[in-house]
Amino acid sequence: MRADRFLALALLLTGLLLPSIARAQPIPPKVAHAPATATIIPLSDNWRMDGDVPVHALLISLQGLANRGHPCLYLEYPKDWQWEIARPLEGFLEKRHGVKFDRLAQDDADAALTRFSKCTKGYVVWDRKVRSSLIVAFTIAGVEDALVVSEELIPLAEKHGLKPLADLRGRFSGQSEAEIYQWAYDHYWARCSRDYYVLLGGHAGVEMQPGIADFGVMERAFFSDLSANPKHPAELALERKILGGQNPHSIVVGWHSYGKDTEGQHTTLVGNYGLKMEGLHNLPNVSFTSQIPLTADFKFTNNHHVAPDAKLHAEKKVYVCAVATDSMGIGAWTKPGRGQIPYTWQVTMNWAWMNAPALQYFYEDRTPNDYFIAGLGGPGYMYPKSIPADKFPALMKDARSLMSQLDLRVMELMDYSEGNRHVGNTDLPKEVVDRYYHEFPDAIGFINGYGTARTYDLRDGKPLISYDYYLDVNRTVKDAAADLEELIQLNPARPYFLLLHIRERNPIEKVAAIFHSLSEPVEVVPLDVFLKLAADAKTYPTHYQTPGDPVSRNP
Repeated sequence: MRADRFLALALLLTGLLLPSIARAQPIPPKVAHAPATATIIPLSDNWRMDGDVPVHALLISLQGLANRGHPCLYLEYPKDWQWEIARPLEGFLEKRHGVKFDRLAQDDADAALTRFSKCTKGYVVWDRKVRSSLIVAFTIAGVEDALVVSEELIPLAEKHGLKPLADLRGRFSGQSEAEIYQWAYDHYWARCSRDYYVLLGGHAGVEMQPGIADFGVMERAFFSDLSANPKHPAELALERKILGGQNPHSIVVGWHSYGKDTEGQHTTLVGNYGLKMEGLHNLPNVSFTSQIPLTADFKFTNNHHVAPDAKLHAEKKVYVCAVATDSMGIGAWTKPGRGQIPYTWQVTMNWAWMNAPALQYFYEDRTPNDYFIAGLGGPGYMYPKSIPADKFPALMKDARSLMSQLDLRVMELMDYSEGNRHVGNTDLPKEVVDRYYHEFPDAIGFINGYGTARTYDLRDGKPLISYDYYLDVNRTVKDAAADLEELIQLNPARPYFLLLHIRERNPIEKVAAIFHSLSEPVEVVPLDVFLKLAADAKTYPTHYQTPGDPVSRNP
């Protein structure tokens, strides 16, 4: 049997090959089961360029090379890492997937190279004086099978028999970011993956958290932190060239630079090319978890409360639904209070193939009050208005397949291409709403916004409801309760359907306390119940974005 046919059969047997999206969706090969043993190396909590980033970059690049073909090296990130389930997932891999970790000392690059130096062909030296040279070095690491080292780590690399393959010291002195990445593009882009592109942004300046870099190195991706901001025309031009050269429907992993552009600019640009985005620059260990299949006894099963064709009767009261987005792993999932009230969580759907153990962890760790929905906007983080109409159907075909696999019945939409919760607008024109209703006939409804929005619809018993309230992390229980009291008074028709977006780090105990503080009794319900009730009593006006609505291109 040819190797490619054997691989396809193996993926199908593990339940992770999605036949309808294999044409466009890059899927890393899976091993038959999680490894019985793997090496684990704790990392310090110092992520400064003048601190422990050099040794962390060495270990992350080594991890990407060592894990090619078989997951064997795992890095233990600090307890306060932004992706807060990093430590719980480690325990889940041990208990549920049977991985026994052989622990090395913190940041022990010497011991790591003793075990894994054979996975490299040499080393690339980055310039401590030029931050972007480290990002270029990750590109070189992938295509040259090179270990990433700073000048002071050269003796350690050579102690383990490694030879220099590239040296970036002094090469970029006095050059702009556009010139640096143009050089990298000219020398290495042709040999890089067309399925993955890593935007290694996020933290800027003296700090870098390149957690996703192991996956980029493993997949031989091109790395940059180019700007999508029109104020940086040379960088934007090169960014467009790179995005335009990727395969249709391929993946942009990582995140925009906090020091250059905005989330809205970056996500809009990626969507303009019909590409999917997975937006965490510090998502760790994906070179390991992307190869781990679900356990044989597991199937994704959601906590549905109503049948797809059910009809509910709405009483003359206030119905409230709380929705948490921004990836479950960086929010309140691990905090006290989960399960106290019905709560809705937006699922990062591409993790079905990119980070399957993490999704299995969430599905198995849920309480009866946790309900999952799809987002955002498609098979990845995508703005509906930014996706070209001719690219929309194929992308949403991928999203439908993922929703089916993950047992999801609601799609969440969000669009910052023409505004955000402060300026412009986050509404959708009718033609975009039409596309979602057409592409998702099996969905029971849609929700829209991040901050508040005004897009509402009801077709064939399937509502589209926008958020009426955004709960900021710093908003107190007293002030938030007063806000909701005012909203309830401003919407006297009953039933009133009050949809709240909960900023991810708000603890559920706080949300429950807000609801308990309201003078008018409210019924807190999961989103599937909320939508079925909203289908019964249309007390909200049908509304879409209009041509005269304000627009801001720098959201």
